Amino acid sequence: MLKNRIIVFDTTLRDGEQAPGAALTSQQKLEVAYQLEKLGVDVIEAGFPIASPDDFKGVSLVASSIKKSMVCGLARCLKPDIEAVRGSLKKAKRPRIHVFLATSKIHLQYKFKKPENEILELAVNALRLAGKYFDDVEFSPEDATRTDRNFLYRVVEAAIKNGAKTINIPDTVGYSYPQEMYDLISGIRNNVPNINKAVIAVHCHDDLGLATANTLSAVMAGARQVHCTVNGIGERAGNASLEEVIMALKVRRDGLGDYTMRIKTEEIYKTSHLVSTLTGFSIPYNKAVVGKNAFRHESGIHQDAIIKQRDTYEIMDPKDIGVGETELVLGKHSGKHALKKRLKELGVILEDEKLAGVFKEFKELADKKKEIFDDDLIALAQERLKDYKKGYELISIKIVAGTDIVPVANVKVKDGKKILENESTGDGPVDACYRAIDKITRLTPKLVSYKLNAVTRGKDAQGMARVEIRVKNERFSGLGTSTDILEASVKAYLDAINRVKA
Repeated sequence: MLKNRIIVFDTTLRDGEQAPGAALTSQQKLEVAYQLEKLGVDVIEAGFPIASPDDFKGVSLVASSIKKSMVCGLARCLKPDIEAVRGSLKKAKRPRIHVFLATSKIHLQYKFKKPENEILELAVNALRLAGKYFDDVEFSPEDATRTDRNFLYRVVEAAIKNGAKTINIPDTVGYSYPQEMYDLISGIRNNVPNINKAVIAVHCHDDLGLATANTLSAVMAGARQVHCTVNGIGERAGNASLEEVIMALKVRRDGLGDYTMRIKTEEIYKTSHLVSTLTGFSIPYNKAVVGKNAFRHESGIHQDAIIKQRDTYEIMDPKDIGVGETELVLGKHSGKHALKKRLKELGVILEDEKLAGVFKEFKELADKKKEIFDDDLIALAQERLKDYKKGYELISIKIVAGTDIVPVANVKVKDGKKILENESTGDGPVDACYRAIDKITRLTPKLVSYKLNAVTRGKDAQGMARVEIRVKNERFSGLGTSTDILEASVKAYLDAINRVKA
C-alpha cells in the first residue's frame, strides 16, 4: 500500500444499522451498498451474519452484487460466527472477514470472566480458523482505548503473526480524546515488532463528540484505514462521520497531510440523503458537510462577502460534495445585496428606489416568517412594479366579528399626506372592510371576483388576494399579499381602486 493512501472502511450497514430504529431490509442494504460503491469506499462492512437470518441474507445479497468495493462480514472469535461469515461471503468477488474480541480489563472481568492469556488464546485460534477461509483478515481488540497498553501490544503482535492483515483499534465507547488517540497509535507503531506487516485502522465512536477528531488524530499518527458511517449513525451517539472525515482530509491537506483516497466526493450528498431516507434518521440542519444549512447564509454581512468572494465564509465548494450551489437564505438577518441578487436571478430588476421599498417590506415580512421563499419575493416585487402612481395606502384595519355578531370594520388609509378613516358593517369581515373603503373613496365599485391563494407553504405562508371590480362599465384588477389574509384582501381592493384613480 502507498504510504499516504487512506483506506475508507464504511460500516453503515453494520454498526450504523445497530443504531436503535435504523433497521434496513436486505434490498435497502443493497441499495445503500450500490451507492457506497459509487461513492468509492474501499470496504463495505455489510453486516453481522450470525446475528439473524435476515442479516445473513443481507450480507449475502451485498456480497453477490458488489464488484468494485471489498465486502466484509463481522464475527466474534467463535467458530459459528466465522462459519456464518464464510457462508454469507461465498459469492463475494473481494471478501474480508472482520474478527473482534474485547481486551479491556472491564470487559475481561465482567463480560468474559477470563484472564488475559485465555483471551489471547481465543483470538489466536479464531484468527487461524479465519485464515483458512479468507486471504483478507481484519482483527479488532474491542475497547482498545481502555485496554492495558502492554497487553494490547501483545494481542496486536499475536494477531498479525496469525494472519491479520489489518489491525483495527476501536474506541468502542467513545472514551478517548485526540492527543490520547495519537499517543496510542504511535505506541502501537513503536512497540509492536511486526506492525509493519499490517495496516493500522481506527474505529471511533462519538459519545463525547470526538469521533471525527480522534479519527483524524489517528491518521496523523500513522493509521491508514478509517472506519466511518454515513451521517455518523451507529450505536448510542454514533460513529465517526464519513463525510466529515473525508472532507477534513481533503480540505486540510496543509495540516493533516497529503493523502490519496478513492472517494468521489461529489457523491457524498446523495449518499447522505439516501441513508437518511432509508433509515428515517433526519439530518440535523447544522450537521457538518451535509446539513441543510452547511452551505446556506442568512447574515447580511456574510451574504455580501459571499457574493464578492465565496471562500470568505466557505471552506468547501458545495459542488465538491454534490450540492448545486451556495444558497443565500433570505431572512430577517439578510442584507439588500442578497435580496437584489436573488431578485435578479428571478428575473426581477428594480431601480434603487423601488428596491429600497421592497427591502423594507421584505424585512417586515421576515419578522413574521421563518423562511422567505422565491414566490414571496416575487409577490413583494409585484407591488413595486405596478404601472401607476401609488394612491391609497393601508395604515390599519380593526375588526369586531364573531359567530353571533355583525362584523364591524374600521379602516384607516393614507392618501398622499392625508389620513382618512371610516367604518362600516358588512356580510363578513372582508365585506365590512370593502364597504368602509367605499365610504373613504366615495366610489361604489361592483366586486366582480375575489380569489385568495397561499403564496407559499406552511402555517406562516403569505396569502395572495386577487380582486376584480367594475366602475362605470370598466374593469380593474388588484393584487395584495400579506401573512394576514384579511390584510391581503384589503390591499388587493385598494390596489384595484388605485387603478381607477390612475
